[in-house]
Parts: sequence; C-alpha cells; structure tokens
Amino acid sequence: MTTHEFKSLALSFPGSEANPHFDRTAFKVTGKRIFATLHEESGTANLKLTPADQSTFSEFGKDAVYPVPNKWGLQGWTTFALKKIPQELMLDALDTAYKEVLKKKK
Repeated sequence: MTTHEFKSLALSFPGSEANPHFDRTAFKVTGKRIFATLHEESGTANLKLTPADQSTFSEFGKDAVYPVPNKWGLQGWTTFALKKIPQELMLDALDTAYKEVLKKKK
C-alpha cells in the first residue's frame, strides 16, 4: 500500500476530509473527530481504534501493525506500516476507525 492509495481509501468514506495536522495529514468525518492520520515521510498511518480492535488488527504482525507507543496507544491509536499492509486489510481498518468515530458522536 502506498501513501497515495491510503489517501484515496481514507477519502472514499462519506463526509471524510483531509486537513494538515502537525507533521501529518488528518482524515476526519466532517464535523466529527479524526479517524486516521498519515505521515507521508515514514509511510505510516495511525488509526483510532478501540483497544479490542487494536489487538485484533495487531495480530497481522507486530512489525506492520502496532499500538502508538504512548498514552495515545493505550486509547486505541494504532500505527500501520503501509508498505507491509494489503489494501483489503487497510480498508477494513479504516472502515472500523471511521465507524467508531461516527458512533462516538451520537
């Protein structure tokens, strides 16, 4: 998966938009919270998952999917090394993060 492919997938969700966020690009649902960020330089994306979903996706491989190494990681933020991730897995993870953000604002 490339960063370009990731951007296309993240923006394919209804109401999603991309905005600068520190040294990353943040993807959020209009009027809602961020569900993913992309760090193009490192080729990684961070997704907002539940801790349970984080554990499930991390089973793909510890060098490809792993908790962000700080308090954000304890909250479910999960790093995906894009070059090691198949598109189907990334789409599933993005869908999970997107739906979680929609659910939180209801």
